[in-house]
Amino acid sequence: MSYNATGNSAGRRIATLLDEGSFVEIGGAVTARSTDFNLQEKETPADGVITGYGVIDGNLVYVYSQDAAVLNGAIGEMHAKKIANIYDMAMKMGAPVIGLIDCAGLRLQEATDALEAFGSVYYKQAMASGVVPQIAAIFGMCGGGLAVVPGLADFTFMEEKSGKLFVNSPNALAGNEISRCDTSAAKYQSETAGLVDGIGTEADILNEIRSLICMIPANNEDDLSYEECMDDLNRICPDVENAAADTAIVLSQIADDQIFTEMKKDYAKEMVTGFIRLNGMTVGAVANRTKVYAEDGTEAASFDCALTVDGCKKAVDFVNFCDAFSIPVLTLTNVEGFSATLDSEKDMARAVARMTYAFAEATVPKVNVIIGNAYGSAYIAMNSKSIGADMVYAWENAKIGMMDARSAAKIMYDGEDAAVINEKAAEYAALQSSALSAAKRGYVDTIIDAKDTRKYLIGAFEMLFTKREDRPAKKHGTV
Repeated sequence: MSYNATGNSAGRRIATLLDEGSFVEIGGAVTARSTDFNLQEKETPADGVITGYGVIDGNLVYVYSQDAAVLNGAIGEMHAKKIANIYDMAMKMGAPVIGLIDCAGLRLQEATDALEAFGSVYYKQAMASGVVPQIAAIFGMCGGGLAVVPGLADFTFMEEKSGKLFVNSPNALAGNEISRCDTSAAKYQSETAGLVDGIGTEADILNEIRSLICMIPANNEDDLSYEECMDDLNRICPDVENAAADTAIVLSQIADDQIFTEMKKDYAKEMVTGFIRLNGMTVGAVANRTKVYAEDGTEAASFDCALTVDGCKKAVDFVNFCDAFSIPVLTLTNVEGFSATLDSEKDMARAVARMTYAFAEATVPKVNVIIGNAYGSAYIAMNSKSIGADMVYAWENAKIGMMDARSAAKIMYDGEDAAVINEKAAEYAALQSSALSAAKRGYVDTIIDAKDTRKYLIGAFEMLFTKREDRPAKKHGTV
């Protein structure tokens, strides 16, 4: 028996998200226990949150949906306990947790009881991290301490008009007001803060969550992220080299049925992250990008061929998720160095170090394809052979080395005329900066034709399917 009308927004979202008729409510009769400030006189059906389980395309999920019609969705003692209970069940059953958030904050009438119960939700999220996937979707208010909830989730989505996500409201920030910079808006949180993976209408978000659930494993032990592949395993991708600047397009072309599910697509666009399938197997992809092309083929944005602080942070979070849930990792490398700005310099070393650590520490199958330039330590950090890549491929036009050949020649032959510089640059390119020279030294396993990338990747991940790799015994790293 349900104690919530399916006509309200919280119930409607659950009904839209899950397969028709699959939702089973848990704790529908729960109401607030507190009697302080005459709270017992107010109706609190289900204590403002609908909790239960259902299926998405046959995949078991646990879900909670906050009801803004009940005390503005404010979190009380029993409200939080219902969410914590859902987490307990999800971890026992090994199923994802989806939180549909629409909440005004903590319930003032319950004070410390609500605060303590809310802390238990934090704890459950922390314990579930790396055990089951956690997805948060923000449809209304998500402020103050509640902002920690999507921060602890693996993926976060946000309704583009009504969703508000903040720790401090925009007007509370010194020198700011909401009309100047709405730090709580979906646009800011997705483009600048990078906490939100995707924004859109309510229907868009729920559809994205359904697609994501079907793409990722249910938990860290049982991998259900496979489906039958109907695409040609040896399919040639004739235009892939022409699209190399926009690696989102490259990933789409090599993927099964040309489907690429991009994550955090509005944040740090110079680094692409997302999921593809290769022969039906889910693979996580991380790729450098120098251009963004619009649907009509026009250039929408361009970037330096360099690692940025935000790009590294984006890659770290994604690789850590893939490693936790045994999802193989593919990298497409085209990088010449590091972003050189005063603002980025204070964080660059740490950001690159964390990305290097994430790739090195990951024990999942790791494949790197060098599709352009691969220069210096920036290349090393991008899942190179030296930090643990299992297979490294390079397109025929790839360049691998310390730096651009001409720049190297200018340094080594400082003061020489242009003819000497040109001669030595050509010599350096042949000896030190070509894919062939790297392959001769074992740093590249195979030089491939760009159009054959798909079949080589499928073959590599099939070969690496049974990979097992240990790390030194330790509690955890400190990077």
